[in-house]
Amino acid sequence: MGCTSCSTSSGSGSVSGGCKSSGSCSTSGCDKLNVYSWLTGMEPNRYSNYDLVEIKFKNTRKEFFRNSNKLDIHPGEPVVVQSAAGYDMGVVSMLGELVSRRMRIKKIAPDSKDILNIQRKPDQAEVEKWQNTLKQERPTMLRARNIATELKLNMKISDVEFQADGGKATFYYTADERVDFRELIRHLADQFKVKIEMRQIGARQEAGRLGGIGSCGRELCCSTWLTDFRSVSTNAARYQQLSINPQKLAGQCGKLKCCLNYELDSYMDALKGFPSSDVKLHTQKGKAYCFKSDIFKGLMWYSYLGENAKVFVLPISRVHEIMDLNKRDEKPEELESFADFLVEVEQEPEFGNVVGQDSLTRFDSKTKSRSKNKRRKKPQGKGDRSPQTSDSKPQEVSAKNNQKKKSNNRSSNKQGDRKEGQPEKGNAPKKNKSQNKPSAKKQEGKNPVGDQPKANVDGEAKKPRPNRNNRNRNKNRKPNPSGEKKSE
Repeated sequence: MGCTSCSTSSGSGSVSGGCKSSGSCSTSGCDKLNVYSWLTGMEPNRYSNYDLVEIKFKNTRKEFFRNSNKLDIHPGEPVVVQSAAGYDMGVVSMLGELVSRRMRIKKIAPDSKDILNIQRKPDQAEVEKWQNTLKQERPTMLRARNIATELKLNMKISDVEFQADGGKATFYYTADERVDFRELIRHLADQFKVKIEMRQIGARQEAGRLGGIGSCGRELCCSTWLTDFRSVSTNAARYQQLSINPQKLAGQCGKLKCCLNYELDSYMDALKGFPSSDVKLHTQKGKAYCFKSDIFKGLMWYSYLGENAKVFVLPISRVHEIMDLNKRDEKPEELESFADFLVEVEQEPEFGNVVGQDSLTRFDSKTKSRSKNKRRKKPQGKGDRSPQTSDSKPQEVSAKNNQKKKSNNRSSNKQGDRKEGQPEKGNAPKKNKSQNKPSAKKQEGKNPVGDQPKANVDGEAKKPRPNRNNRNRNKNRKPNPSGEKKSE
């Protein structure tokens, strides 16, 4: 197979010429999960004594096959192998004694009947057909994603792998819940005219197949050498005194990084001799609590309650001594005699703003924002001149409006009961200044019909009432027993 940029490729640039470097390719290899045969050159005839071979396919898929035909093959060469239906093509990854050790790790018996045979080495026509099927994998994956979206399936198709003969396609997908993809298989079979196989993988396996660069700057462990995915919990970060930050602890798969388990056993062994950090040390000066510890140096940092400026660094042996004294109801005088050294926390100096140039908004305009709710004047009722402010509660406003409506209804009822020609007392409408001024027609002596004065019961014409304010109007409401008008 080989990369197109590999210096050992053939003239066409698509088939590896067989560098026979046993996995230690100088061009950093071509695929994931590369291995190094450290037994190469030590026993030249070792390959002929063991007939099991590890064959590598696309991304991280590896399987074991039997070289029953005794073919002269080397790591990095493509071979044609048996398949459940048709044939497939892969690259030799490992030979010899290393294969037997690998099979023991995966718990596969060498005499298992499930192990298929290597048929032959491919010719040029088979290699070209294989390359053509590999070019169809990405367009097929994109089309399958669109079909799954149209069917509204909660799944993600991450990779597609075609068989070398083009008769079968394996779709790798991830899903959080169970997915009924029977309708999807019918659409895919009608679209691509091949046998469809759906295989669900986890988030870590998906990251291993796709590959990438981790936060450490190296390739992902799951795509280079890690095949055993163990569960990782947040306790692994707590034992190593790491901050529980999901953005830093999670990998590209969205799960906790697998490397949190690499040094966990070393931290667990070192923590066995440490006392509990929740236990406080009792002295005659006061209580001291632990807020920091160095696991590999065997040191613990203590400070008195309320005195955070002084920090005492004690080895774990001195901490055990003080705890033994406290169990016997004995208190040492102070921690200075037990501490190796004293750390004084320096307080940061406070700087005053003298000039006022440290404000970021000093150049901004100081215009006040206009409030949308402007102050509106309250509609004045009888004897009420207090304007309505914005601070008034809506409940009070609604109550006053209801009272006003009731008063208007009462006045309308009174007007309906009033006899014709009888004037309304105290409810004369207000007239504008323009209405008080006599018009030009009135000056000429031509009075309109509506401006004629009404007659009283005695037949005398009633004079038009002047526009008085509410205070004078209330005075006029009081009955005058003498009948004489008060002088204003």
